[in-house]
Amino acid sequence: MTVSRAFEDLALGSMISGIVPRLRGLPAKPEPAGSSGRRGWVNGILSVVLTLVVSALLVFTVEWIARGSLEQTLLFFQQPFRPSWTTVLLFALLIVFFDALLGRAHNALLVIAPIALLLAFIGHQKVFYLGDPLYPADFLYARQIVELMPLLVGQRPIMAAGMVVVAILSVAAFVVLWRSWRRRSTRLSLKQRAWRLAIALPALVFFGSMMDYATFSWARDRLQIIPMMWDQKENYNSNGFAIAFALNVPMAKVLAPPGYDDGVLDAIRPGPTGIAMPDEKPDVIVVMSESFWDPTLLPGTTFSPDPMPTVRSLRSGSVFSPEFGGMTANVEFEALTGFSNAFLPYGSIPYQQYVRGPLPSLASFFRAEGYVTTAIHPFAGWFWNRENVYEALGFDRFLSVEKLPAMKPRGLLASDDSLTDQIIAQADATKRPFFTFAVSLQGHGPYEPNRYGSDVTMTVDSIASYTTRQSIRSFAEGIADADRNLRRLMDWAQKRDRHTVIVFFGDHLPPLNQGYTETGFLENTVPGRREPPEALALHRETPLVVWSNRTGPMTDVGSISPALIPLKLLQTAGISHPYYTGFLGRVDANYDVVDRHVVIGVTGATQDWSREKLIDPLINDFRLLQYDALFGKKRTMERFFPNLPGDAGT
Repeated sequence: MTVSRAFEDLALGSMISGIVPRLRGLPAKPEPAGSSGRRGWVNGILSVVLTLVVSALLVFTVEWIARGSLEQTLLFFQQPFRPSWTTVLLFALLIVFFDALLGRAHNALLVIAPIALLLAFIGHQKVFYLGDPLYPADFLYARQIVELMPLLVGQRPIMAAGMVVVAILSVAAFVVLWRSWRRRSTRLSLKQRAWRLAIALPALVFFGSMMDYATFSWARDRLQIIPMMWDQKENYNSNGFAIAFALNVPMAKVLAPPGYDDGVLDAIRPGPTGIAMPDEKPDVIVVMSESFWDPTLLPGTTFSPDPMPTVRSLRSGSVFSPEFGGMTANVEFEALTGFSNAFLPYGSIPYQQYVRGPLPSLASFFRAEGYVTTAIHPFAGWFWNRENVYEALGFDRFLSVEKLPAMKPRGLLASDDSLTDQIIAQADATKRPFFTFAVSLQGHGPYEPNRYGSDVTMTVDSIASYTTRQSIRSFAEGIADADRNLRRLMDWAQKRDRHTVIVFFGDHLPPLNQGYTETGFLENTVPGRREPPEALALHRETPLVVWSNRTGPMTDVGSISPALIPLKLLQTAGISHPYYTGFLGRVDANYDVVDRHVVIGVTGATQDWSREKLIDPLINDFRLLQYDALFGKKRTMERFFPNLPGDAGT
């Protein structure tokens, strides 16, 4: 076989050679001897050019949709240090590869283009609402997006209706195009399909080998693909949507930290004492209040009355949330386990990816001490995989919406009043000491104007537009309800003979969107993740109350990571534990915040600490203990968690 013939087989020469005569309305003429080779080369080059042009248009459109900016998209293609043209080549190879699998010329475009464009659109929406790009792991909880659609529709009904129309038209167009294109496209011979696979498959495998960001790749470096896993916004901005998305695929593989060996693990010591419980075991209630935050921090905005008088008067400190506007499960993970998201791949969700068996937590500790351990959340049990995770964490039972009595709504969602009723009812019906962990729902965004109709207590005056002001009012009304129910819970606890400890905190700032930009609180609808420490504190801190019906509120806690909440809880309860008060006590003596991008301690803030050559041994011990519990040999479990029970329910 000649080289030109092989090139023709690869590049759809037979299809192109028949197009021109048909366009002219003439029969194809027999060609002079020797012209077949030239025709093969010309048609082959034309087909390759066509494939590259189509790929470039597709990549350009994907970037335009994902970025939401024509200027930024043009910049991505113009700057030589960004891998825009590498992405074009990658898409071209994908088209060639799937053409070979489908057996038809250029049919792959009808598969690749809809998927790529849909992912880009979803990615743009996620950035708008949550500030983070789209990660492969997001599709582990795609069902949650569907369940939240009524809230999104309520806030942006015109856009939602447009999306439905576009979706219907797109599906119809896809069906028509597929049938028409497949009927008209050239069927590839086995030889042509083999040539495509022979070229595309090794090249795609080569590209795939470069996507492991944890290992150095000379070729990836030459192609200007620089994994920036510590700053995903810049990762997507610099590498483009498709390559950055691919770079995040291997994040499910968590590598052992440096120094993970038996000798180093054995040298990490727990606290000076083992488990010590007071003579009277206290009851413990933890309420993680959805998006609970102080709205009076919005510039140019005033509220009447104060939306959170209880929390303001009893506030112990602040939670420095690892998230903004969403990703509740990551905050919950830290607060229940005393572990940190800072040591996990950027964009990962432990509840979805890593909790696959029994894991030490406050629930497992209390359960081993004879407590009744209950989780309550008035939403679906599968949400954030809680049904499985709570069992792994040691809860005896999880009262999701499927197992709760009818919950009175406030707006569209189960009210904080109903949740508080359930917390009190479950406590009153329990004779043994109990640990209850409740996650509220009423405060979930988005905050459509007039969410509560005429049943409101808050008035708002703001420099924001009328619609945005009404959205802020909806949020503030929810804060007032949450604050009032905390007071209800404390008043109930004050009347009890038993020692009762209550912890109340917000998981993250709310997704107020234009509420931030129109008041000047933020320049964009979400803040950057690599801001100076002062700005990070303003944009991440939520109120924290640690309170006892015997001693009142804990004071001077400061701003702490959620991973340190177990320490403050057990200190207030008068309980000692090798990890939760022992090891975390040592961490707390040196650091208040252990975040992915910054640690804040007694000597100040250190940004990008994980990229330093020398890491504080205490932080490294923290990381090693967490890896050992989640992924490793569990060599340290007996020393740090000596009373781990069996599976929940046994």
